[in-house]
Amino acid sequence: MKMLKSKLLDMKEKEHKDKIEDLKGNQMDIAWGSQIRSYVFCPYTMVKDHRTNYEVGNVQGVMDGDLNEFINSYLKWNKKNN
Repeated sequence: MKMLKSKLLDMKEKEHKDKIEDLKGNQMDIAWGSQIRSYVFCPYTMVKDHRTNYEVGNVQGVMDGDLNEFINSYLKWNKKNN
């Protein structure tokens, strides 16, 4: 009986891990050159999204959470590329 419970538990854990992997989707390695945005603070200010090429000069606004234009440009870019 213990062996059956153990096998059932293993199957349930595998299903759970598979479900999590499906929800995560593709993930890039965290490595040099894989960033999606660059932040420049000095000598000028700029934030650039490397996927969409959208740029904004208000770094402080982006740091404070003003990401709507980045989200919109990504959604447009994603729709065009998929």
